[in-house]
Amino acid sequence: MSDIRIATAEDQILLDKEAKYCSYGDTVHYIEPPRIFSRCEGSYVWDTEDQAYLDLQMWYSAVNFGYANPRLNNALKQQIDTLPQIASQYLHKGKIELSEMIAVDAKKKFGLDGRVHFNVGGSQSIEDSLKVVRNASNGKSLMFAFEGGYHGRTLGASSITSSFRYRRRYGHFGERANFIPFPYHFRGPKGMTKEEYGSHCVQQFARLFETEYNGVWDPKTNQCEYAAFYVEPIQGTGGYVIPPMNFYRELKHVLDQHGILMVSDEIQMGFYRTGKLWSIEHFDVQPDVIVFGKALTNGLNPLGGIWAREELINPKIFPPGSTHSTFASNPLGTAVGLEMFKMTSEVDYGAMVMAKGKYFLEGLQDLQKRFPIIGDVDGLGLALRCEICGPDGFTPDKATLDYMVEEGMKGDMVVDGQKLGLILDVGGYYKNVITLAPSLEISYPEIDLGLKLLEQLLVRATQR
Repeated sequence: MSDIRIATAEDQILLDKEAKYCSYGDTVHYIEPPRIFSRCEGSYVWDTEDQAYLDLQMWYSAVNFGYANPRLNNALKQQIDTLPQIASQYLHKGKIELSEMIAVDAKKKFGLDGRVHFNVGGSQSIEDSLKVVRNASNGKSLMFAFEGGYHGRTLGASSITSSFRYRRRYGHFGERANFIPFPYHFRGPKGMTKEEYGSHCVQQFARLFETEYNGVWDPKTNQCEYAAFYVEPIQGTGGYVIPPMNFYRELKHVLDQHGILMVSDEIQMGFYRTGKLWSIEHFDVQPDVIVFGKALTNGLNPLGGIWAREELINPKIFPPGSTHSTFASNPLGTAVGLEMFKMTSEVDYGAMVMAKGKYFLEGLQDLQKRFPIIGDVDGLGLALRCEICGPDGFTPDKATLDYMVEEGMKGDMVVDGQKLGLILDVGGYYKNVITLAPSLEISYPEIDLGLKLLEQLLVRATQR
């Protein structure tokens, strides 16, 4: 086992410049010294010493289709040579056709007419969705959201994100959330099946509407003080927590009874991460708004947006100028987004992702049997979780996972004679969950390699 890695002389010069000239507010230094990378391809990134790292988090699920995907890269290159930029007050073919693809797909799946509105990323699109929701509800600024939920770090998005630390220094500017428990079965009450716990959580939420004295409902006017419920169908930063399949269907019934919109945040779980275009599709409900970003352009050019029901976003209720961003619907982003949709329509992408996810999950379950510190594993498609705990298999153990992440970044593990590093992401309520979001293009031998590298890290962690 190697000691703490020392930065090369060239890297140290860059790190010294970073320390003097760069804001630390836009990054996170998980390890010291931070690694500097020079190239990427497929499921791998290489540092400045040309050391390879297998990446099992893919830029927080922004690069679903692999680093430097040739087909998507070429779509960007071709667009650069034709219409690389145009003011968003004008139209271009890519915006219209990409909107059509998303809206037609939603009509087919949910039976609802709707429209697509673009912005430059996930948090900005959350902000736009808040405007749509507030506008449609006559200015209601209160929202429901989940404990463990993450929706971004802009002012509005952080107000509906459950972590107080993201807004502690900035206060509130309008939106506020009432945070509702998520059916996190592994850490829920004992003695209930997963489905029973899901129903229990819905019943506890429904209590809020039994009487006006529970604080959200006026029975005399049949009005709720809250405009919408923001959900991540599968929690992302919260630790890839997968709810029971009955949960959203029962929750949506309560929301519809009381005129509360459901906004599905698909920023991290959209674009086939869970084996479907939208993760909400697994749960047999009709969302009122979908927010998307990240993997739409495979991380090549920032583009996000929302799909909303026609009644919420048609030009009469949400007219031109309702909200605006200079780089919204930029032609580089829409070109890559269109190519992504074409690429994923040519094969049964959902079946492919589900098969790989099943294979990966079986490997994690095997590791769980051999390492008691793995308290829980679960997955849907290629959104997988591995919860690191104490010897009892339940007490959260953040320190051990931090150690594993640092060891993986040393780049000194050896498999079949090849020296490798392993990039993992940390999530969960207690920051003790490995949230695995490998490339959807990952090969089965690469899954095997990832499991072998994880095994080495677990051995190091248990023997230290």
